[in-house]
Amino acid sequence: MTDLMHEVDIQHHFGGGVYAKQATFRPGLILSQHVHSHDHLSILAYGSVVLQVDGVNQILTAEPMKPVCLCIKAGKKHKVESLTDVVWFCIHATDETDPEKVDHVLIGE
Repeated sequence: MTDLMHEVDIQHHFGGGVYAKQATFRPGLILSQHVHSHDHLSILAYGSVVLQVDGVNQILTAEPMKPVCLCIKAGKKHKVESLTDVVWFCIHATDETDPEKVDHVLIGE
């Protein structure tokens, strides 16, 4: 697997104090491991991934008309490795609406 964020298509969606980061990527890529200070939702809308949370791997597959929605708890290190083409959403409560600043606000990058 390769950690190449420049090969991930990122779209930003903002509304009503909620931010959705949509990542579309091909097989074999990794969304880098990171930690948030708050719980947040993640949605696998399409494809199959290995989700690693605090070193524990779980294979998730979104079937047609059955996306996978889960809560990542605050303080948990997590990353996503794609097994297929994937559409993955991270949903956060934040008032930040600038795509250039939102990652810094949410994970301190």
